[in-house]
Amino acid sequence: QERQHFRKILAAFRHYRRYGLQQVADKLAQYNGLPERHKRLMGGNSGVPEHLARVRASIEHNAEMINLFIADANSIFDGDSPLSPCAGSEGSSSVQHQQLQVTSNDMDKVRSTIKQFARDWSLDGANERALCYEPMLREIDRLFSAENCPDRSEVRVLVPGAGLGRLAWEVARLGFSCQGNEWSLYMLFCSYFVINRCSEPNCFTLYPWVHQFCNNWSWADQLRPITFPDVSPADLPKSGSFSMAAGDFLEIYTEPEAWDCVATVFFIDTAHNIAAYVETIGRILKPGGYWINLGPLLYHFADVPGEASIELDYATLRQLVLGSGFELLTENTDIRCGYTQNEASMLRSRNERTRQSSQQPPPPGAATAGEHPTAHGAPRVAAIRGGADLPPAALHVGLPAASCQRPLYPRGGVAPAGAGPLGDRRLP
Repeated sequence: QERQHFRKILAAFRHYRRYGLQQVADKLAQYNGLPERHKRLMGGNSGVPEHLARVRASIEHNAEMINLFIADANSIFDGDSPLSPCAGSEGSSSVQHQQLQVTSNDMDKVRSTIKQFARDWSLDGANERALCYEPMLREIDRLFSAENCPDRSEVRVLVPGAGLGRLAWEVARLGFSCQGNEWSLYMLFCSYFVINRCSEPNCFTLYPWVHQFCNNWSWADQLRPITFPDVSPADLPKSGSFSMAAGDFLEIYTEPEAWDCVATVFFIDTAHNIAAYVETIGRILKPGGYWINLGPLLYHFADVPGEASIELDYATLRQLVLGSGFELLTENTDIRCGYTQNEASMLRSRNERTRQSSQQPPPPGAATAGEHPTAHGAPRVAAIRGGADLPPAALHVGLPAASCQRPLYPRGGVAPAGAGPLGDRRLP
């Protein structure tokens, strides 16, 4: 099952070019079927056909980038890939599509992943990051200030639902030991590419909005490129650490009292049962710790046939969190921001988000808020409380050796040919 899933994700990526070009061909055929008088009013051959030719070229460019994104599939899994040797070439994409039944939903995930580059690693996403990530970073920075935490590298921060890894990377850049967790192979392949293969800022280009044919002020907006990454992923302090872990959050994170902070952004509504997420977060946080959350209650599995989904309103969720032993420190229910929005589009959604700061009450004699455990002998964490395709418990990085998962790619390290687990290699 794991092998089949792995191959299907790769097949979806490889099918992107064929899928995108077919979309353009269909639109051109529809245009060609119009009366000539209508074509003349639209600019003739210098109008729609010329634009579609540019769309085709942009899709071809994205397809070339996708080939780079998935080129390291075997390296990501330390040479132990579920991919068979014959499943590699783009020329076999049509056969793979038929055998593995790549669906339009799979292609939506590929396109969504491309747009995620704009949000996480380009200047285009700076506004979204300022609204979603900056409040989290400020709160973590405040709770674990240099005054309270002389050695931030001893503070372990977990970011579930890390996507392409930007928030986790930003936390690590503050000097903390941070791990991002993601269960989508679409995201993991691409985050690996950014963290390990982007040696300098703005060295690659993508066209994330090329499939957006509606709500364009001009055709130029649809073809607007982004460059990425806007920063160098290697720009991390020597202290602390950064890693990404693959797998289901509920299956991987089972060690009690292991983390000093859990920060969740647009994550908790990805649960089948949100109570299980809250329970797990409470279990893996150290006593006196904080949970930091920001995001909506979209509930990803709502109305999905064959998928269980428990959809609580915010008031009930709030009661659940308080009943699970958290103390609500701060709460903001008036945050408005988008998610992978095209800022040049005529249609831009702005959802209301919640942000809360909760703490697990420390045991008697433990450090109080603002005090670091290393100085007082008591464990401490920080938290504010408030994205699925990898088979459970597949891979893991950074937890004790007693866990049965294998390292993925700590701190952007790249495994040399034939190497085993990455351990804690660091970029030069």
